[in-house]
Amino acid sequence: MKYAYLILIFLFLLNCKDQNAVGRKSTELNEVTIANTPTLNLNDANSLANLPLACVGTEYPYKLGQTLGSADDLKTPKELHPTFYGCFDWHSAVHGHWSLLSLLRQFPDLERRNEAEAWLLNSISKENIIKEVAYFDDKNNKSFERTYGWAWLLKLTEELHQWNNDIARELENNLQPLTDLIVSKYMEFLPKLNYPIRVGEHPNTAFGLSFAYDYAVTVNDENLKFLIKKRAKDFYLDDAGCPLKWEPSGFDFLSPCLEEAALMKRILPQEEFKTWFAEFLPQLKDKSFNLEAGRVSDRTDGKLVHLDGVNFSRAWSLNYIAQDLPEYQHLRNVANKHINNSLPSIVDDSYEGGHWLGSFAIYALNSIER
Repeated sequence: MKYAYLILIFLFLLNCKDQNAVGRKSTELNEVTIANTPTLNLNDANSLANLPLACVGTEYPYKLGQTLGSADDLKTPKELHPTFYGCFDWHSAVHGHWSLLSLLRQFPDLERRNEAEAWLLNSISKENIIKEVAYFDDKNNKSFERTYGWAWLLKLTEELHQWNNDIARELENNLQPLTDLIVSKYMEFLPKLNYPIRVGEHPNTAFGLSFAYDYAVTVNDENLKFLIKKRAKDFYLDDAGCPLKWEPSGFDFLSPCLEEAALMKRILPQEEFKTWFAEFLPQLKDKSFNLEAGRVSDRTDGKLVHLDGVNFSRAWSLNYIAQDLPEYQHLRNVANKHINNSLPSIVDDSYEGGHWLGSFAIYALNSIER
């Protein structure tokens, strides 16, 4: 009996020790580090404006992404793309132009404002845009930049449309033939796409639909809006349990899970989205939710530096998801951590990151509630 009593005391003490250990572990897991909220001020804007101004007119190096039909198609980047011939490739040149417009619209006292405006007026001319349209009309290049470059072109047009400025009106009118062409390409392509593309790079369907949907809402294009809503539901409405722990892949610059969630937040009524999201990424409801930022091992490697991009794109998706949802406001802190991880590296970065990451940083910073 005596030994039985001692055993009971021992088990009781052991249980108390285990419970204390679990309590300590639980407390440690639930500790949340509050990150500084990054801001985009005039000094930062001046630094970020230098990135596109250094590359939009720099023709080489350049990755064409062209399908050659004959020797006659062998031309210089500037001959093929008189507007978007810089920044290494077509889509980076497009969002380099967007970066300048976004900064000009937000900061009237931008240091290199006159230079930026002069470049935009020279670059986005009627004559140049007619040549850009002609490239897409070539039978060998009809799917050129589908849908990443398409999406950024519509984001560029959206930025112009929202800027109440005489220069913006002139540029928007000049760009209109290419904008109309890209919209028609979306309208033609989306009904034929049987399955969404879920990779973390350029062809990601959710990203392409999100930017196109923003454009459609801004310019009140009901046909494009309707089609994107329909296809988004076709592709994603039954999704659940997205494997966020599989992300990022080695050189992702988009998060397949978070891009999809941000798209569904756009197209679903709020209560329907919350029900869907609770099944799609249930762990994000946890106030202690954390997500490790992508780690870049070599910023001179054009692929590995993509992981700075994934940090910015995760941030803009998390901030979009958190909008008007009190139960998800903690995601803003996760977004801030991601921005803070990569923002200090990009201004003096090598060309491999500098030719495009400024646009991602600006868009992520613009997503922060002020």
